[in-house]
Amino acid sequence: MQIIIAFVAGLLMSIGIAVSMMIDPAKVLAFLDLSGNWDPSLALVMAAALAVYSVGFHLVRGKPAPLLAEKFQLPSVTKLDKPILIGAAVFGLGWGLVGYCPGPALAALSAGSPATLVFVLAMIAGWYLARRWPLPH
Repeated sequence: MQIIIAFVAGLLMSIGIAVSMMIDPAKVLAFLDLSGNWDPSLALVMAAALAVYSVGFHLVRGKPAPLLAEKFQLPSVTKLDKPILIGAAVFGLGWGLVGYCPGPALAALSAGSPATLVFVLAMIAGWYLARRWPLPH
């Protein structure tokens, strides 16, 4: 049942990313271009996502465990440290340079763009390198 729910959640996210055009790097880059022809539409997508998350978080807060697991999987790091700051910077640079972040890039693979495939392969290589040579805390 966990696999089915995870699949449905991923499918819903992929559909939402596609409908909101977050899989289009040009749309994302237009959102990030505050000094040019700024497109604020993705701010509405982010606000809607935050609203849905907030409601869900409020509903599960205080519960001892999720419905289909023994415990909640929460982050162990609760403070800003060097790896988190470097990771956020690398994420932001990648998003700002090419207009993709991991979820939309994976969803955009279905369009068959060679540039998207190169981005995803570079992302996988980055994950591999980050696991092989982790940053010291």
